Amino acid sequence: DMAEPIQQLTRNNNPQERQSIPFTLIQRKEKLGDLLYEKRQYGKAKWACIKMKEKQYEQSICLGFMKLMRYICEQNSSGLYLGITVPIVTIVHTNEALSAMTQAVTVAYYLPEVLQDEPPHPFDSDIIIEEWPATIVYSR
Repeated sequence: DMAEPIQQLTRNNNPQERQSIPFTLIQRKEKLGDLLYEKRQYGKAKWACIKMKEKQYEQSICLGFMKLMRYICEQNSSGLYLGITVPIVTIVHTNEALSAMTQAVTVAYYLPEVLQDEPPHPFDSDIIIEEWPATIVYSR
């Protein structure tokens, strides 16, 4: 089922073709010279998002990512490969008391700059295009 998107990604797996999402570095945490995480601020932008709720957290991330890859690799209204932006963001959801993680996660893909004004529509109705305000992200 993923053969075509993987082939498309492999054909386009040139690191120079990956667009890094513009951000402002707020904090960088290291331990003994190894990077633990970065706290970044991303500007207002449009993202393709999918919310998944599988039994295991890792399953939700993998399935959400695979669905987004189909969108990126031609299963969109433009019929074109959209290009990879990095990082792909995973949002972990918590319960109302903020005391525990839920099984739900959101996997999100930043739409490349050239698509920000008019993003292609996904064929998968589970994927929605959202405009996010400036956002703080922890990256590792």
